[in-house]
Amino acid sequence: MKNIYNRNLTMKRLTIITFILLTIYIVPIQAQESKYYEMRTYTANAGKRPDLIKRFEDHTLRLFEKNGIENFAYFIPTDAENNSLTFIVAYPDQESRDVLWKKFGNDPEWQAAYKASEANGPLVSKVDQVFMTIAPELTPEIIRDHNAGNRVFELRTYYMFPGKVDAIHARFRDYTRELFQKHGMTNVIYWYTVEKDGEQQKLVYLLAHKVEKAGKASFAKFGKDPAWITVRDASERNGKIVQKVESVYLTPLPFSPLK
Repeated sequence: MKNIYNRNLTMKRLTIITFILLTIYIVPIQAQESKYYEMRTYTANAGKRPDLIKRFEDHTLRLFEKNGIENFAYFIPTDAENNSLTFIVAYPDQESRDVLWKKFGNDPEWQAAYKASEANGPLVSKVDQVFMTIAPELTPEIIRDHNAGNRVFELRTYYMFPGKVDAIHARFRDYTRELFQKHGMTNVIYWYTVEKDGEQQKLVYLLAHKVEKAGKASFAKFGKDPAWITVRDASERNGKIVQKVESVYLTPLPFSPLK
C-alpha cells in the first residue's frame, strides 16, 4: 500500500514538473509568434553614450514595461569606434505599436526623465528603426537561450534578390541552422522585416558565440564546409539568393533581458 502511495505521489510530482516546463518553454514560445518587434539603433552624440545607457537603465526600461512595451534585448557594438546602442522591444501585435509608443511618449515620468537627461545637450544624433515579425519555423525554443549569459551576439541582416525570400527561408529551415550548430554557433532568433510600399522583406537573425573571435572562426569553418557548399550550390541553381549581408557583433548590456 505504501509503495502504491509513493508511486502515485511520484507521478503527481512529475505531472506538476511537466506542467511547469510546458508553461515556461512551450507557451511563451507560441506567444512570441504573434508579437510585433521593433529594433532601434541610436547613434549617440560624442561622449553621450554613457548618459544614454544610464537613462535606459534608470528610467526607460521600467517606463516601457509600465506602458505595455516588452523589453527584449539591449546591446552595444564590440567595435569601440561604433558609438551606437541597439535595442529590441516587442508589442502584443502590430496594431498596438503606435498606441503603446504614444502612451510611453506622453508619460509625464518619461518626459521628466528625458528633459533632465538632456539638460546638457541631446544624447542621440540619429535613430534607425526596423519593424519585424518572428519567423517561427526558424526559431525553435527561443526561450531556452534567453538568459545564457557570458556571450556575444552577431546580428545579421540578409538582403535577398527579388523573389528569393522563400528560397532563403527553405535553405535556413532545412540546412543552414543545423550547419551553424555543427560549427559551434547558437541560433537565437529569426525575424522577417515589415516593409512599407511593397518592398521585399529582409531576413534578420541573431547568433550567439562565446566570444567574437570564436564566432568569426566558426563562420570561416562553416563557409568551407563541403556540406554547406553542396547545399548552397544546389539552392542557387536558379540564381543567386542573397544580394548583400550586414553583420555586426554586439555585447549585451548588464540590464538586457537577453544575455
